[in-house]
Amino acid sequence: MSAIWFAPLSLDTFHAVSQNTLAEHLGIRFTEIGDDYLVATLPVDTRTVQPMGLLHGGASVVLAETMGSLASFCVINPAESVCVGIEVNANHVRAARSGLVTGICTPLHLGRQLHVWDIRISDDAGKLVCVSRLTTSIQPKSRL
Repeated sequence: MSAIWFAPLSLDTFHAVSQNTLAEHLGIRFTEIGDDYLVATLPVDTRTVQPMGLLHGGASVVLAETMGSLASFCVINPAESVCVGIEVNANHVRAARSGLVTGICTPLHLGRQLHVWDIRISDDAGKLVCVSRLTTSIQPKSRL
């Protein structure tokens, strides 16, 4: 299988583009790049919990959208196109109270004008915490 990415990727590149962003503030770290997937972690700590001490659903959505948006950007030719998120949804199926949650982002559809990403977020025990889907629109730069 050949990689889906437009150009070779490195974790250093992901960390560099995350500087001074919400992803950096929340502690999102990319940890693995596969031929057709990305893996990133998010700490469950004072930055990411809600008042009851559980991982905030919005933090899970930030992790999912960060992963899917960056994945979409890495599939396109950035000299010709841009990608913009048009829909994100999330089902929160289990609470997380501490440690790290890990997201795995894989493509469901990589079309010329639309990408759909599946992001599954699990806790330290490998139990599913959240399943999310992100849809991005791929637009030619000339239209902007």
